[in-house]
Order: sequence, then structure tokens, then C-alpha cells
Amino acid sequence: MTNQTIRVVARVTALPDKVEALKAVLLALIEPTRQEAGAIKYELLQNQYDPTDFTFVEEWTSNEALNIHLDSPHLQEAAAKLEGLVAATPDIRRYYLVA
Repeated sequence: MTNQTIRVVARVTALPDKVEALKAVLLALIEPTRQEAGAIKYELLQNQYDPTDFTFVEEWTSNEALNIHLDSPHLQEAAAKLEGLVAATPDIRRYYLVA
């Protein structure tokens, strides 16, 4: 399994009156993250039926690359801005491709 990439699904839910503010914070993560070593895919989705629901779909070369991302200055800066914008703690899950 060491050759498998790591897939991440990270769901972030905005407070109803903070959708655009949260969206701006999340959008600012895209370009610097896509430039990181080990980033294969980094996409931000917004639920078409529930605009408060944002989901990142990510693919990384390794857990090490993902851990470096999680400690990156741009991600830490964004995380510090979440208070008052989100309805709950972000739900971040790591997966391996099964089939």
C-alpha cells in the first residue's frame, strides 16, 4: 500500500450568513496548495442544493505530503480564520482507493 496515493474528502459547513466569507477563505487555499510538492488534485466543491456545504476533494502522493500541507503557513492562516464562519469543526477524512 505504500505506493498508493492518499485521497482526502474535507467537508466544511458555513454559518448561513457567512457563506461568501468562508468561500473566500477556502478559494484562497487553492493555488498555493496546488503548487505544493505531492499535491495531485485539490478541488473545491459547493453543494448546489445547500450553499453552506463546501467539500475539498484531494489527492496526495503520500501521507507525508499531506501532513506537510496540513502544517503549511497558508493552511494554518486559513484555519485561524474559520472561527465565526463555520457551523462545526471541518470533517477531514483520509482514504485509499479500493477499486
